[in-house]
Amino acid sequence: MLFGVAWSLGALWLAAALALVIAEMLVPGFFLVFLGAGAVGTGLLVLIVPGVPIVLQALVFAGLTAGAVAIGWRWYRGLDTTRADPALNDRAARLIGRRVLVCEAIVDGEGRVTVGDGAWTAIGPDAAVGASVRIVGADGSVLRVELG
Repeated sequence: MLFGVAWSLGALWLAAALALVIAEMLVPGFFLVFLGAGAVGTGLLVLIVPGVPIVLQALVFAGLTAGAVAIGWRWYRGLDTTRADPALNDRAARLIGRRVLVCEAIVDGEGRVTVGDGAWTAIGPDAAVGASVRIVGADGSVLRVELG
């Protein structure tokens, strides 16, 4: 009888762990996985050592969860969070250095250039339609260009 109760409680802890991990995948926030780790450890303990009182199970769960949080926190602190590509989300900055064609003449320092299948406002030296210019900078969505 005792083994049947332990099996039930162990299965309950493991089911809770599975539910927490699934919830983590559905709503990412990376915190439910620590609770899931605590539930897995507690479930395995209950399966291996039958007759563990509920209060002790709760304490083990709390301790294992706290341990998982501490390990995760140390691991995250050790990660290099500098981005390999600082212009990753800056579309205009990613264009710097590209050669493009003028699609609306640059007159009095302002015109438009073709970038891919779109046209961007450009500022720079006067240039005729079809001239090749190089993007040297960006101010918001306005590209700074130079001849050549």
